[in-house]
Amino acid sequence: MKKLSILLLAFTMLAATLSACGGGSKASKENKLVVYSPNSEEIVKTIIPMFEKQTGITVELVTAGTGEIIKRIQSEKSNPYADVMFGGSMAGYLANADLYEPYVSPNDEFLMEGHRSRDGFATAYIADGSVLLVNTNLVGDIKIDSYADLLNPALKGKIASADPASSSSAFAQLTNMLKAMGGDYESEAGWNYVGELIKNLDGKIASGSGAVHKSVADGEYVVGLTYEDPSSTYVRNGAPVKVVYPKEGAVFLDAASGIIKGAPHLDNAKKFIDFILSKEAQDAFGSQLTNRPLRKDAQLGDYMTPYSDINMIDEDTKYVSEHKSKIVETYTDLFASLQ
Repeated sequence: MKKLSILLLAFTMLAATLSACGGGSKASKENKLVVYSPNSEEIVKTIIPMFEKQTGITVELVTAGTGEIIKRIQSEKSNPYADVMFGGSMAGYLANADLYEPYVSPNDEFLMEGHRSRDGFATAYIADGSVLLVNTNLVGDIKIDSYADLLNPALKGKIASADPASSSSAFAQLTNMLKAMGGDYESEAGWNYVGELIKNLDGKIASGSGAVHKSVADGEYVVGLTYEDPSSTYVRNGAPVKVVYPKEGAVFLDAASGIIKGAPHLDNAKKFIDFILSKEAQDAFGSQLTNRPLRKDAQLGDYMTPYSDINMIDEDTKYVSEHKSKIVETYTDLFASLQ
């Protein structure tokens, strides 16, 4: 009888301990959010602490490249570890729709037309555009305000560009040029322009997207085919550069965020999506960082060009996604034939 009492007491204590642990785990879950992000250090160091301060939710952040994150989410489908993917192209989300929970934030209504949720699971929160970065110390009296101006013989060998086969920003520039100069992605006019530009590159190709804008800011090239975010950072920091939006038209592509299917902390994940579309976060993107916010009433720093001053053209993201290999192959063949 005494042994039985001791066993019952031990069982009761164990059950109480397990119950307490379970309660602690639940409380922890309610106050936690796991975020996978390919975003820059500058973005996560600004936005994540703002979210934690406003909500009291503790964020566990895991950073990696977009491709690596997608593979990890896929491998964890049966037992998801993370709640949110924060960053990456909208095209990437659409190509992996089965990985995300349906959710449209109440703040979606405040976004500009064309950037509101269309699929019900991927949330656009900033956009980045293809631009020309010009070194003001080197350009002299050479006019550069369009793609057409890049064919000026005076710029031969002085244009920085990366390889569209290996650089996402260079590929975005290629499709932007094809659309702006030819009206679509298969027109003779568009590819003729690309061929003439390749000739003016004089065989010089940067090692990657980062090398393009850095080489222009460092005075190695007069102009570079790059993207707005790092270009605006140079302007904000006082470098001798200016950002040019091609007058034929600039394509701005959305970066997105999504709740991972089966998210362990679903309610907190929804709060995060709501937050990145909030006035506070969107103002931070536009006035503290160098990202293009999508909320209609968001503030822009004086180093950012207003949307109204940019000729913006739309990309057929579905076509480009489905024909990327063909577009890259056509470019690669054209480049090789012109060397």
